[in-house]
Amino acid sequence: MDIARTPTNPSGNPELADAAPTPHEPPVIQRRDYRPSAWLVPETRLDFALGLEDTRVTARLTVTRNPAFEGSRDESRTLRLDGDGLTAQTVEVDGARYGDWEMDDGDLVLTLTGEAHTVEIVTCIDPSANTALMGLFATGGMLCTQCEAEGFRRIAFFPDRPDVLSTYTVRMSAPRDLFPVLLSNGNKVDEGEGVDGEHWAEWHDPWPKPSYLFALVAGDLVANTGHFTTAGGREVECNIWVREADLGRTDHAMESLHRAMRWDEETFGREYDLDLYNIVAVSDFNMGAMENKGLNVFNTKYVLADNDTATDADFDAVEGVIAHEYFHNWSGNRVTCRDWFQLSLKEGFTVLRDQLFSQDMRGEAVKRIEDVRILRAAQFPEDAGPLAHPIRPDSYREISNFYTATVYNKGAEVIRMMRSMAGT
Repeated sequence: MDIARTPTNPSGNPELADAAPTPHEPPVIQRRDYRPSAWLVPETRLDFALGLEDTRVTARLTVTRNPAFEGSRDESRTLRLDGDGLTAQTVEVDGARYGDWEMDDGDLVLTLTGEAHTVEIVTCIDPSANTALMGLFATGGMLCTQCEAEGFRRIAFFPDRPDVLSTYTVRMSAPRDLFPVLLSNGNKVDEGEGVDGEHWAEWHDPWPKPSYLFALVAGDLVANTGHFTTAGGREVECNIWVREADLGRTDHAMESLHRAMRWDEETFGREYDLDLYNIVAVSDFNMGAMENKGLNVFNTKYVLADNDTATDADFDAVEGVIAHEYFHNWSGNRVTCRDWFQLSLKEGFTVLRDQLFSQDMRGEAVKRIEDVRILRAAQFPEDAGPLAHPIRPDSYREISNFYTATVYNKGAEVIRMMRSMAGT
């Protein structure tokens, strides 16, 4: 993702040049240096007072020592919470104001002596100023999140890594006229009216997840609603949320979702595990699609399709991407990565799963030819050039650079080979 940046010295005045910040290289993260987190976060409660230019976030973290951590006594007492551009307004530990905290390169660092604590931190952020489009950002009059790979640390101080899993309860309050729809992960457990035209909604996700799967959407949206009954008898409400003008072009996406849900039950024995499955599709979402638990966020390119505007290839792409993000519910969400070096275990495996699904929907030979063509056109040149890397890299400076054809498509081929060798 390329972001346009404002020059630090647009006037060319040499007297201003010395005031420019000195750039520094990000550290090299080595796979061999992995260590479990010193602290776990079994429960997370987030309270959002939402606004386009001013959002107040209260994060209440239940933290416990990690018995798997191997380090010194001082290290085991240190709770490091990742942050990016955040300033703590208040910090409390076990209900009392905590003043002995430090900032270290954007991170909030506390020293805790007990085995378990409740840490509450209040931060204020400006979503409209978030031009990185990671974390919580404003787009087209609505609020949206993108947290993979390391965007959650732009919302709240947290151990923002895949191996720290937490159950989330999220409460959002906002002006109803600006944000009539309030969505987050999991199931909606309560909602109500506030004062001065505000309303609120509370969501709970019972399944532990890493912070990169957190999602929040607030805006003026309407839903195409359909219902799906799982093999085990669970009634699931499926919603595709779009702007009102796009509602008539969502039927194919809903049909694709239901086909994917049934196929995953029949092929892999995986049933959906929540009462709600929400998809939000907006044209100004900066990624293709994101598999946040129970609340997928899509660019409209991969949701909207009808006979007047879409080609056969468009219909196939919508079906494939809808299926891919749904399949992540198990390969990536419920079963997630230890660290980002294992990215291909979720992405390569899920690409294989969506390939197998598409071949069952459209024909094995046609789909296999298409997959190999993409591999030769996109991944082979990557392997033959200066950007060549293994599907499990040994190091990185910026993990977002590894969302590549190698990790996705070559990863799928390696896992396909393993599947064939296992005889399944």
